[in-house]
Amino acid sequence: MRRGSMRIAMIAALALLAVPTMAQDMSAFRTGPVFEDFGPHAPVEGIGEVPDDTEFAVAFDVSEAAKEGERNRGFESAARFINMHVAHRVPEDNIRIAVVVHGKAVNDLLGAEGRTAHELGENGSAAMIQAMLDHGVRFIACGQSAAAYGVTQDQLIPGVEMSLSAMTAHALLQQRGYTVNPF
Repeated sequence: MRRGSMRIAMIAALALLAVPTMAQDMSAFRTGPVFEDFGPHAPVEGIGEVPDDTEFAVAFDVSEAAKEGERNRGFESAARFINMHVAHRVPEDNIRIAVVVHGKAVNDLLGAEGRTAHELGENGSAAMIQAMLDHGVRFIACGQSAAAYGVTQDQLIPGVEMSLSAMTAHALLQQRGYTVNPF
């Protein structure tokens, strides 16, 4: 074996050995207290409590679509934010969340009829979106992305809003005191 080939083989073997040490331990993660079926979070010891008077107004930006039949990870991040903070004694009424959806992710906002019209399978995010809407989370579809993908307002899950664009939605939310969560 030549020296270069031996080096590549050695690096590959070391990478394979490192994989188990990089695995995530999700055993401490739990759902709830707001959303019992999604939004897992873990307690963090030693941080103390979030002050009772804390108020959040946070916009999540989601452009990546879910894999077929799965929940959208960006939507679930918003649910995790709510669960995590309510679990640390922030009153649910002190948390305002908006999820601004653009790009291909607008298809994850389609209701059953809209999914059929676009020849897409079942929406793995539909139940999560409905539960979040029921708790006051705003879902705002980018009108420009919707136009690009042929999505109309009547095809969206009831309660999902449509904005002129994701940029417009973020600008308006920022004027109303929302910060953008980069995760």
